Amino acid sequence: MREQTVWQFSDDRGQLSAAERRPSKVLAYVQAGATLWDYGIHPWGIFGSGHDGDEPDRAKTGFLPLTEVEYLGAGGVLDVETLLRGEPDLVVAVSYGGGHVYGLAPETAKHLEEHVPVVVVDVGQARTLADIGNRFAELARSLGAEETPTTEDLAAARDRLRTLTAGPSRPRVLALSPAGQDQAHLARPRMWPELRVLTELGVDVLEPPAGPGANWSTVGWPEVTALRPGILLTDVRSNATPLDRLRSAPEQAAAVVPWNPEPICSPRAHARFLTLVADAVEAAQGS
Repeated sequence: MREQTVWQFSDDRGQLSAAERRPSKVLAYVQAGATLWDYGIHPWGIFGSGHDGDEPDRAKTGFLPLTEVEYLGAGGVLDVETLLRGEPDLVVAVSYGGGHVYGLAPETAKHLEEHVPVVVVDVGQARTLADIGNRFAELARSLGAEETPTTEDLAAARDRLRTLTAGPSRPRVLALSPAGQDQAHLARPRMWPELRVLTELGVDVLEPPAGPGANWSTVGWPEVTALRPGILLTDVRSNATPLDRLRSAPEQAAAVVPWNPEPICSPRAHARFLTLVADAVEAAQGS
């Protein structure tokens, strides 16, 4: 394959990044880094958000080989000097709309771009999961990825879930993020690209009560129980409270499926998630 002499990529802010040679030392937000890995790009390093800590959140890292990828930290420790210490030649970040770089303070992001190209991929609710994945695929190809990930497993998982939900028995599925002993944040399905896919495939994803909160509705655990979920899609990021530590988690749930609200946007990762949901749906139908 002939080497490019000039690299450029227009990100989801409409901002064109360019370099005299193709970037090879990529620093990425953890979600972006895990996604790029599945598309054939090995990031040099990753960083987290204000929700993360001194170690990478294993719920977000997917198939990344963490012994080979440096973790630079998260939150307030992410100043420009820290982000540049390994001399990356590209930073890949994500945004939830408006072009704002997620995980970095605005001033840090601004000054970072004075030293290194920063590509931002919009992963917000205005995009479909397929659109997000396609953007990462385009970026990976620009960085030299030569193989397109296979989609057979994803197609099979989609077909299986669609078949399971075509019958009269559809378990009630609730997506939530546990927030301690007294409350939980219930996800509004239309605001999360991965949950919208489930709805499109026929999964009965419950809509939480109307009220404040664009992405989440915060309720007490008795209100969760009153919704009678058969399956809980449970946030397993490190900032969420593990269900097994709760005194009052819903007892009616037939199954708990781990859910990362910051999904890795690749066919392999999405197929794995859909398979877990399909397994839970099939088990609930057979119980």
